[in-house]
Amino acid sequence: MNTQMLIRIDGETKEKLGRLARRQGKSYSQMVREILGDYVRERDIEGYVDDLWQRIGLRLKAKKVKATDVAAAVRAVRRQEHESRH
Repeated sequence: MNTQMLIRIDGETKEKLGRLARRQGKSYSQMVREILGDYVRERDIEGYVDDLWQRIGLRLKAKKVKATDVAAAVRAVRRQEHESRH
């Protein structure tokens, strides 16, 4: 569902945005949606982490790595870390 947002910008910025939009064959709204979408994606750490886990999961699945293999690897690394501290 789309909603409206009213923003205020200075005239010079609006003119520059208008020129950029025309060069790309886009409307002001399209440009602002893209800019805001990029901004949110770049700063949304939760989305980034979710995407990272998804990609890791797909790679592990492609290599036929099982959950038990991952659990064993985690235990081994934790054991090594514990032993190196003592």
